[in-house]
Amino acid sequence: MPAQRCLHLGAFMRPVSIHTGAWRYPGAWPDANFSFPRLKHLIQRLEAGKFDAFFMADHLALLNMPIEALRRSHTVTSFDPLTLLPALAAVTDRIGLIATASTTYNDPYHVARKFASLDHISNGRAGWNVVTTANPDAALNFGQDEHMAHGERYKRAREFYDVVTGLWDSFADDAFIRDAESGIFWDPSRMHVLNHEGPELKVRGPLNVARPVQGWPLIVQAGASEAGRQLAAETAEMVFAAGGPIADARAFYADVKGRAAAFGRNPDHIKILPGALVVVGTTVEEAREKRALLDSLVHYESAIGSLSIALGVDARAFDPDAPLPDIPDTEASKSGRERAIALARREKLTVRQLAQRLGGYGGAAIVGTPATIADEMQEWLETRACDGFNVMFPYVPGGLEDFVTQVVPELQRRGIFRTEYEGTTLREHLGLPRPENRFFRLAARAAE
Repeated sequence: MPAQRCLHLGAFMRPVSIHTGAWRYPGAWPDANFSFPRLKHLIQRLEAGKFDAFFMADHLALLNMPIEALRRSHTVTSFDPLTLLPALAAVTDRIGLIATASTTYNDPYHVARKFASLDHISNGRAGWNVVTTANPDAALNFGQDEHMAHGERYKRAREFYDVVTGLWDSFADDAFIRDAESGIFWDPSRMHVLNHEGPELKVRGPLNVARPVQGWPLIVQAGASEAGRQLAAETAEMVFAAGGPIADARAFYADVKGRAAAFGRNPDHIKILPGALVVVGTTVEEAREKRALLDSLVHYESAIGSLSIALGVDARAFDPDAPLPDIPDTEASKSGRERAIALARREKLTVRQLAQRLGGYGGAAIVGTPATIADEMQEWLETRACDGFNVMFPYVPGGLEDFVTQVVPELQRRGIFRTEYEGTTLREHLGLPRPENRFFRLAARAAE
């Protein structure tokens, strides 16, 4: 009999909740996204709940929505993830630390150096969420007048990944001998100079940080478009999937794992974790009432701004009480645009109804009691719709506390979630191998 599959759980913090109404919920911490003491408390509670990782999203510009909508957003400011996560590493021991870093508006040397440093500081708990920035306003913050086209962003991302991982392999694991007697600190023969010259990037190397504890920090990817799926199949070790109907999730799961196998990768070495907003109640009715209250806290002007972002066009010009009109292709996120359009068509929503749904959170949600939530998570796991979930909390601290104290014990009782951490690194939590150093592996084989 095959071993029972177990869930993996990430906590998707954007920076604390993705729902637009979260900061207004009764008992919520309105300042949590910009308060280190609050964030310290939250990550320590997640570690007590044995979560695999704390997943920190990022933005390189204010959200591209009108100011009357933006003024209602609780994510208008937040800490830089690669400044925050090292601080959180110092107050935790086991939970993984995943940060988003854009391949569109960064240089690979900076990204490689920062994540290698985080992996050392945390003793092997770092993960890099590889993203191609979709917000066109970000270009204006980096000296560019035009945002890079979708296809070009993914071409750059693929090469960027090669450069960053190549830089992480600059030193062999045994390069730093630190022999006080001989006075030799490191062995130059165990260093590799990358000398990368490609269509998008030119980077000499080597990285001036020792090889990360995990070999490479965990590679995470979130795109669901054709280009995003290809990038995930070639490079990702965790995929932040979109959720949606379970049949669609199964199809996505099979597609990405099948593509990975076609590239010669072990499909079990890619963990697919869809995002899910989880609302816990003592009864299903109470949980639904919580969700309804949460959604009621979203203003229409904020909602229509969120719809505009999803579609890549200004939706304020649409008749709010008419069906969604035909939407032209834009350089916005392809998968996000398609999900919004599909939702409107499938449920025959007006522009107002679609905006209200997306204005709070329009993605997958699990709303119920600890038992019904565990039932749904178990079904997704056992029918290969996912390997776990990136959990989003409706508000903090209460929504997070409900999950940790009520849902986690139910999952543990069923034997599908850990009761203790078995390893110390993020890769060990996920059951993923430590990558070999590609340059010194090849050198060793050539010498045989």
